[in-house]
Amino acid sequence: MRAENARHDRLMRLPPLLRGGFRPFFFGGAVWALVVVLLWVAALSGAVELPTRFDPLAWHRHEMLFGYLGAIVAGFLMTAIPNWTGRLPIAGARLAALAGLWLAGRLAVLFSAHTGIVPALLLDIGFLATLTFVAAREVLAAKNRNLPIVVAVALFTLASALDHAEALGAAVPTGFGWRLGFAVVLQLVTLIGGRIIPSFTRNWLAKQGRQQGLPAQPDRFDIATLVATGVALLGWVALPEAPLVAVLLIAAGLLQTVRLARWSGLRTLRDPLVFILHLSYAWLPLGLLLLGASAFVWCIPASAALHALGAGSMASMTLAVMTRATLGHTGRALRADGWTRAIYGLVTLGAALRVAAPALPIDYQRSIEVAGTLWGGAFLLFAVAYAPKLLGARPDGKP
Repeated sequence: MRAENARHDRLMRLPPLLRGGFRPFFFGGAVWALVVVLLWVAALSGAVELPTRFDPLAWHRHEMLFGYLGAIVAGFLMTAIPNWTGRLPIAGARLAALAGLWLAGRLAVLFSAHTGIVPALLLDIGFLATLTFVAAREVLAAKNRNLPIVVAVALFTLASALDHAEALGAAVPTGFGWRLGFAVVLQLVTLIGGRIIPSFTRNWLAKQGRQQGLPAQPDRFDIATLVATGVALLGWVALPEAPLVAVLLIAAGLLQTVRLARWSGLRTLRDPLVFILHLSYAWLPLGLLLLGASAFVWCIPASAALHALGAGSMASMTLAVMTRATLGHTGRALRADGWTRAIYGLVTLGAALRVAAPALPIDYQRSIEVAGTLWGGAFLLFAVAYAPKLLGARPDGKP
């Protein structure tokens, strides 16, 4: 009891922002996603010239993947690991240093035309490598079963390094780094989504008095889907244009569709916090199917599939987790207010418009601008609506 009281007192002496990993990384990640999409749209229209050594598309892709998602992965890990291991959370000066390293990496990459690509590489990779080390130390010390997630973060770090290497002109297959990063994140969505979505759905349905047809615990079908998706994505990383890989992607998309249908998502329509998890996950099978079909159907561009996976699956799933985790870990009721519903609506509409942009009978550039505005608006709303929760103290007086 004395140790628990001492821990409580130490955390209470810290600024609220530094009491939990989700606080600086969820807020900073949301702001950075908004900055990246605004700068990308402005660069695409010719309004600004980005001060980076990356070409504009490569910078946009790198920063959404390794910048924004890197922050959300850090916030998730720093919050989940204490629950997994029972060890003390990373907080205070150590958390501030990690968040500062992330921010330094973002600025170094953006201004790398002036500061050089090597400092950008060292700071950017330094953040992800440090995150991997911290996560591995905590999980190994507790002998916890979540080591595969740490391995995934290590591969994510390697992917970012390969993306930098390609920008430096090294002999790296074109796009190998960012494709590996995509594959890692999508596999994490498959793994973690398969844990939390049926669990949260089952709990919510049980609270509504519905005891029939509850989502089952993960079984052999889920394992088969996880393996099939991993194999298909690894094939796409190595041989993105191979017909066999396209067939594997379609097969994985079909398995993911069946998996999602088994979770009874339509029965959760009355609770946006639960339903958004199903809607976010639905982008994954859609993206896999589109990516596979793009090899055989000329009118399905690969860019539509990649935005279904990135702007759709990754972004909406992270916002779903960010909103729910922030409410729960700051002592608020798990209830979606008007702001939260608007966040979900904007990110979904923005992603849908971006995916459909090549097929729409309107100006392509204009559709991208509108899609970017809607999508970026979701992150703006998150930053505005959730800032008091992330930057302020819990209303119940707990750390």
